[in-house]
Amino acid sequence: MDFIIDFAIKFVTQFQSPALAFLIGGMLIAALGSKLQIPSAIYQFIVFMLLMRIGISGGMAIKSANLVDMLLPAALTVIVGVAIVLVGTFFFSLIKSVKKEDGIATAGVFGAVSASTLAAAMALMEEKDVIYEAWAPALYPFMDIPALILAIVLANLYLTKKNKAAGKEVAENNVTAWSITKESLRSSALSALLLGMALGLFANTEKLFVGFYDPLFKGLLSILMLTMGMEAYSRLKEMRRVAHWFAIYAMFAPIIHGLIAFGFGYIAHITTGFSPGGVVILSILAASSSDVSGPPTLRAGIPSANPSCYIGSSTSIGTPVAIAICIPLFIALAEAVF
Repeated sequence: MDFIIDFAIKFVTQFQSPALAFLIGGMLIAALGSKLQIPSAIYQFIVFMLLMRIGISGGMAIKSANLVDMLLPAALTVIVGVAIVLVGTFFFSLIKSVKKEDGIATAGVFGAVSASTLAAAMALMEEKDVIYEAWAPALYPFMDIPALILAIVLANLYLTKKNKAAGKEVAENNVTAWSITKESLRSSALSALLLGMALGLFANTEKLFVGFYDPLFKGLLSILMLTMGMEAYSRLKEMRRVAHWFAIYAMFAPIIHGLIAFGFGYIAHITTGFSPGGVVILSILAASSSDVSGPPTLRAGIPSANPSCYIGSSTSIGTPVAIAICIPLFIALAEAVF
């Protein structure tokens, strides 16, 4: 009962947090027909700045971290990303009206990670003084890349089998695990995150971090959330053109995925002393769905999948659920469990 009350309080409080307030504000002005637009270049710059801040912070933390303690969380993060894709693929395989490649692509984008959701979670956790390992956000690529690789491999195996069964000529597919990995690492999100980590690890960035990147974090995040709110509302129109099963999946998948990750994080906590805040970060990584690296990678790897299905369900429903519900849920759950 105490947990339910605690979660209810955090849920209400979350609506007062800048991250969600700006997200809702963006959806509201878009619904009212506002012509306000945030130029794409500014949006990309903001994402870059936020990920650089996260990466530099993680790189500085790795300098003094015990690398052995990072191995198990990293391995478990890979398992979580793979599990999310398998669970999502199984769910959509039970629905005959859904094209298999659409279901697999949707599972893939939900298995990948949202940089903006991660940034929002970190901002709220810092407001609430939730302590976590500074290197925990660096688990991002350990979930993102395996999830995208698995989704593309599963989709192409299915399409190859389908075409052979229909007697069609099977075109050679040049998409390989290495090409997917390279494409993911070259994406703007992972490139910025890894660059920041390298600079934080090998350069003396402490004064630059404290004087420049850290003070700008929350202000830039608010603009990002406003932009995402407007984008989320625009994607609702796309959702009306696809099967309602994608909307149902997008509403519940972030919570289920986060709970799976929370369980694995608890194992890391018992085994290596992984902090409760680190478990929350892992849960949020799993609850999020990719808004930067995932869609273009899946477009290239599964061209026959309908982008309205996986992008629409992720942006218009999955991301708001992850930010509004999952962040306060897993903070409250961590306080109750630990």
